[in-house]
Amino acid sequence: MSTRTPQANFIQGGFYHVFNRGNRKQNLFLSEKDYKRYLDKLNEYRKKHNISILTYCLMPNHVHLLVRQNGPEPVSTFIQRLHTAYSMYFNKKYDQIGHVFQDRFKAKIINKDEYLMHLSRYIHLNPKKLVTKLPSYSWSSYPSYIEEKVDDIVDTKFILAMFKTKNASIDAARNSYREFVKAEQEYQYKIQHLIFPHDS
Repeated sequence: MSTRTPQANFIQGGFYHVFNRGNRKQNLFLSEKDYKRYLDKLNEYRKKHNISILTYCLMPNHVHLLVRQNGPEPVSTFIQRLHTAYSMYFNKKYDQIGHVFQDRFKAKIINKDEYLMHLSRYIHLNPKKLVTKLPSYSWSSYPSYIEEKVDDIVDTKFILAMFKTKNASIDAARNSYREFVKAEQEYQYKIQHLIFPHDS
């Protein structure tokens, strides 16, 4: 079954898991400057298109975004313009032509709070084989969730609110989220239909 979402299915207030990988599974990011360029453009275009970025993770050959469409303009417009801008930068920098990303991006609407929680963990766990400690991975929103770290791109309030009990501090919510992520992957097997396998 296709994971592509028809444009008509992008709705105001909807939450979406957006995924794309490099063409032929090749790396999208070849230097630190490439990661920074993508994040700069992500911040620029999320403002232009009224999108909230709940979580993100940039891996060497693929990207994961968990986003909220705040207005009537569909998420698809935001992603197409973001990835077109990055592709133009990448091709010019590395003197290449053709597609940088594989096919059109994939998206899945997330319509339950429970899935938002677990999908955010799935996204943040992506670099676990690349680093010894997840917070040390620079190209993920995870540090913003567990530390007092300023990240203009990510909006943590939607998900951290699910971990904040009555009268508890935001630090307590951060600690709860940290423990949730540490609990690893047990639940992921139950929501495979929401996850885009890297080898598909």
